[in-house]
Amino acid sequence: MAASQLLLLSLLCTLFVHQSHAACAEVASDTEAVAGKGFKLGCVSCKLRSEVESTAVIEWYFKPKGEADFFPIYTYGSGIATIEHEDFIDRVDWNGSKSSNDIQDGSIYVLNITFNDTGTFRCYFNRILIYPNHEYSTLVSKLVHLTVVAKATRGTASIVSEVMMYVTIIGLQVWLLIEMIYCYKKISAAGEEALREAANAEYLAIASEGKDNCAGVQVGE
Repeated sequence: MAASQLLLLSLLCTLFVHQSHAACAEVASDTEAVAGKGFKLGCVSCKLRSEVESTAVIEWYFKPKGEADFFPIYTYGSGIATIEHEDFIDRVDWNGSKSSNDIQDGSIYVLNITFNDTGTFRCYFNRILIYPNHEYSTLVSKLVHLTVVAKATRGTASIVSEVMMYVTIIGLQVWLLIEMIYCYKKISAAGEEALREAANAEYLAIASEGKDNCAGVQVGE
């Protein structure tokens, strides 16, 4: 294997490990909040192809319990947050992806939860996938049915959600470790092969030079 091929393999493994670190897992939001406390409304939408660049704008809507229509409460894009409804002014903080317009976590944190927050929240991912020759728009929506209680009662759904989150994280780390070991073995084997090829080439060069020297001696005689 040539040195250029070995370098290419090393770069591909490095790229794979980098992308694996950015692995995304879609975990459902909790659905029970305690009155007077803060609450994270989770909303995660992973890209199918992590290597494709993209930008996204996140929109949150709310439909109070017993009402028929949603109304906008919050928008986030390009690092700029906008509160869209007076009931949520000074009550919502961004809790999603930071330092990037390539948003996959669109979660928000609602302060001072009240019983009036019982209802359905809808999260929209307005994502633009950027390809070399064109752009492609996608729209993903997720619902969070929120119940507000006076005292915390951790339900089965919350426990299962948290367990699944940790299982997913551990699974991704194990997968990453296996791929790193595989890449290391491939690079190691390729390096040994390159050394053998170099040694063989050097041996053939020495043998050829020896034959030339013998031919020169015979001609001289």
